Amino acid sequence: MDYLESLNEPQRLGVESTEGPCMVIAGAGSGKTRVLTIRIAHLIRAKGVDPFHILALTFTNKAASEMRSRIEDVVGPEARNLWMGTFHSVFARILRYEAERLGYPGNFSIYDTDDSKTLIRQIIKEQKLDDKVYKPNVVLNRISGAKNRLISWQEYINNPVFLQDDESAMKPQMGKLYKIYCERCFKASAMDFDDLLFNTNVLFRDNPDVLNKYQHRFKYVLVDEFQDTNLSQYLITKKLSNVHQNICVVGDDAQSIYAFRGADIRNILNFEKDYEDLRIIKLEQNYRSTKVIVNAANAVINNNKAQLKKEVWTANDDGELIELIKANSDNEEGKLVATSIFEEKLNQQVKNREIAVLYRTNAQSRAIEEALRRANIKYKIIGGLSFYQRKEIKDILSYLRFVVNQNDEQALRRIINLPKRGIGPGTVDKIIVAADEHSINLWQVVSNVFQFIPGRITTAVDQFATMIKSFIAVVQKKDAYEAASYIAKQSGLLRELYEDKTIEGLSRYENVQELLNAIKEFVDNEENKDKSLGAFLQEVALITSVDEDKDDEHDKVTLMTIHMAKGLEFKNIYLVGMEEDLFPSQMMLSSRADLEEERRLFYVAITRAERKLFLSYAISRYRFGRLKSCEPSRFLEEIDSRFLKVNRKVQKEPAVSSGSSQYARSLVSSIKKPALRVPTGNNYMHQPSEDFKPSDTDRLQQGMKVEHPKFGFGQVVQIDADGANRKAKVLFDNFGEKTLLLSFAKLKIHS
Repeated sequence: MDYLESLNEPQRLGVESTEGPCMVIAGAGSGKTRVLTIRIAHLIRAKGVDPFHILALTFTNKAASEMRSRIEDVVGPEARNLWMGTFHSVFARILRYEAERLGYPGNFSIYDTDDSKTLIRQIIKEQKLDDKVYKPNVVLNRISGAKNRLISWQEYINNPVFLQDDESAMKPQMGKLYKIYCERCFKASAMDFDDLLFNTNVLFRDNPDVLNKYQHRFKYVLVDEFQDTNLSQYLITKKLSNVHQNICVVGDDAQSIYAFRGADIRNILNFEKDYEDLRIIKLEQNYRSTKVIVNAANAVINNNKAQLKKEVWTANDDGELIELIKANSDNEEGKLVATSIFEEKLNQQVKNREIAVLYRTNAQSRAIEEALRRANIKYKIIGGLSFYQRKEIKDILSYLRFVVNQNDEQALRRIINLPKRGIGPGTVDKIIVAADEHSINLWQVVSNVFQFIPGRITTAVDQFATMIKSFIAVVQKKDAYEAASYIAKQSGLLRELYEDKTIEGLSRYENVQELLNAIKEFVDNEENKDKSLGAFLQEVALITSVDEDKDDEHDKVTLMTIHMAKGLEFKNIYLVGMEEDLFPSQMMLSSRADLEEERRLFYVAITRAERKLFLSYAISRYRFGRLKSCEPSRFLEEIDSRFLKVNRKVQKEPAVSSGSSQYARSLVSSIKKPALRVPTGNNYMHQPSEDFKPSDTDRLQQGMKVEHPKFGFGQVVQIDADGANRKAKVLFDNFGEKTLLLSFAKLKIHS
């Protein structure tokens, strides 16, 4: 087969081992997506498997679309018949077919995070609870965590452990809020993102005939990025593959970085326990990065105890050393990074789009943005306000959602007085009271308002209901684009935006036009058999922020958090803010598991780089309105100094504008040592001496006794003089020989 010829031996094994359970452990840049796509193409072309019998699950629509396109290049239009997409999109599709089994209509709404927060905010207000105690974000995260662990509200409120946890957190009503939230979603015929997985598990648990149907339909199950699955996703895939046992999971435990979303690294670490005859294939050749970058990444991740061992290597050239940028402040860090980018563009002809600046938290982007603007370097931020979260887009989508599903209470509340038609909060409250008194939904009151609410206000409500009924009639006859265009015009939203001649108003009008363009594109796409408005709304509800990046001006430096960078690659990577309590985050130092997740995050950041990697840190940074002294991240110590070089522009002492050089020296010497660290090498844990203070390493000589805050006591066995890159080999009592970069290492000389 011609499509097999370009594969290396392990990749080919991953493609051809089609029968039985298989786990492909894929190192960074090892071509795992290629293996997964060719494996599916091989099943269809060489094995004659009907695409309708193949289920392939990804984490972004973008990844699914790219994979489907590549498969189609090999097998032709048959690829369109694959059951391929994100977990949420595939199981939303199944739930549409089987919704009645769960008491939902097939046209149920899908709530995004904003919808869920709005509903929770309303419930907190109705229950007369303090929203400073019961913060909507906190409540939603608690509910989401429970659903991801398949804990229903019934189980939650009957579990004394959860109730005790909530009592301890001074939030005893959390279980009640969970119950009311679920009841309100069900009443509105709506599911949130977590429900799409939770309810699929319930569907399969309570309906063996439905489970049996899909078990026999999906003869081959493939899962991408398996290390990112949560308990709910893991159980669904395990159930679906239980009959044929042809399950193939692809992933890299070293890139498991989404525990905060419920991802459980144990799913991949313990996968072997689920299948006695599991075939494990390791993809260890990195095609992306230089030897320096690959070896540095290996050195870092080898400090983790919880991992599937592999030896990632590359045949690429050695490449340049990793550049360590030391700055006096966060603002200077931004300037040094911007200067370096300018020089790379000028001297190496690197394009903006080939460069990314990564950071641990979104707040770090400010100093970088300011410096890039001053240097006239164009940039874009990934992870800002997404297109589908803009107010004008949410407004029109709420109209479309409600016309499709009249039980959608959140959508109705948003549109009933939009544009303003004289239906104020007081009138809405009366509608809600009437609905509660008669145990009916809001639309039943609105569409028959004269029966429930007396007075002049009923005329405006009745006119609104008449308009909605006309929209419903149009939706039943027209495709998504024709229906959406009609609703946008007749609702008055489009006219109101058009009449606003401000720059912001024009932008909002253009955004709505862009939405209509997207709907037209959906209708014109031959792959979309269902061209109804309901089908379009489902697709939109499942779009992720990564899928939305449609920046017209491509040549821009990319700024984003490391979490957002997962799966991407750039020629040059700048990783900023490499400081203790920032990276690793202060919030992630309470356990080994948390620290190891932070180290995996660092590994992901390193392995995004193809040719050059820059690591920067500041010795002082403004945090929460105060200037704080900072210490370089412990992770920097885990990179062998052979792979590092110090930025030539760095001064030895910070230039502090508001004081003398003596003050500057005291600022450096007062840098606080980190708290006692979890050991990474062996069981020895060094506690630095009480008077520990780094010495001036310019006077360091061979034979001297030294102390390192992490490695403990040792003796200098060799000094390599190389200007700013002066190094020392130290034989430590408990950690063996280490090579340290003296301009960076913290050593106390004892003799």
